[in-house]
Amino acid sequence: MFGLRKTLGALFGLHQIDEAWFGHLEETLLKADVGIATTDALISSLRKTAKTQSISNAEQLKGVLVQEITHLLSPLESPQNPLLTPQSGHKPEIWLIVGVNGAGKTTSIGKLCHHFHAQGKSVLLAAGDTFRAAARNQLKEWGERNQVQVLSQESGDAAAVAHDAIHAAISRKVDVLFIDTAGRLATQGNLMAELKKVKRVISKVIPDAPHQIILVLDGNTGQNGIAQVLAFRSAIGLQGIIITKLDGTAKGGVICALSKALEAPMESEPIGSKIFVYALGKGEGIEDLELFKADAYAKELIE
Repeated sequence: MFGLRKTLGALFGLHQIDEAWFGHLEETLLKADVGIATTDALISSLRKTAKTQSISNAEQLKGVLVQEITHLLSPLESPQNPLLTPQSGHKPEIWLIVGVNGAGKTTSIGKLCHHFHAQGKSVLLAAGDTFRAAARNQLKEWGERNQVQVLSQESGDAAAVAHDAIHAAISRKVDVLFIDTAGRLATQGNLMAELKKVKRVISKVIPDAPHQIILVLDGNTGQNGIAQVLAFRSAIGLQGIIITKLDGTAKGGVICALSKALEAPMESEPIGSKIFVYALGKGEGIEDLELFKADAYAKELIE
């Protein structure tokens, strides 16, 4: 259960709407990582609706809040989610998976692998985290569970792993290649430079690859998650986001703040570039990956 939904349940159970009620709602949204700007916009809209429609009962405003959040999140929902429809038309399609330590990159790759396997696609995995043997072993475990081969190197750098994996995927006529990477903070200049090198090497083999650069984001990260998205977006560009750990007591509001933060494109991005939330991780199981739908998420968050 989302932490936000649990708190809002009690708040909307109250009957009377007054200034104290709006104050409690504002505090609840901020504690749930919705963010200041987004919270202000939601509260302002609810106040306006309550006034124009003469709503005095809190329960009546619940549906309005669901509609507002759905509208807020709609730009993050991909009209052509590549988890359903491949975007590049290439074989192999190259997915580069990035993020900070502990966000759930490797687990997400395992789930993605299962997802595409279920669609009848052939998959290959590349262990691009050359710093930690444990990371390679974890990816190999996911490979075994999915009956998919994992390419790795005991030594060498991530760019070399990516280079060899792409050539292997081409020769084997694989549909999708997932390249795992070491966790890194955006402030670690040397590691971000390595990531840029990996991207360059991939592009030299297949000019318009990687076809998908996916940031895996911990749903419990809070407002720091916004900084992560913006930093990786600036450094290497992003097409999509997978938000993990949205089971249990996750607050869940960070997606609302994310929508607000991504409204304006960056100068370095091509015109029309957008970043979408592709999927949500809701558990440790191999099937615990859910496609992101704005309306469904808004209802789950509030109701």
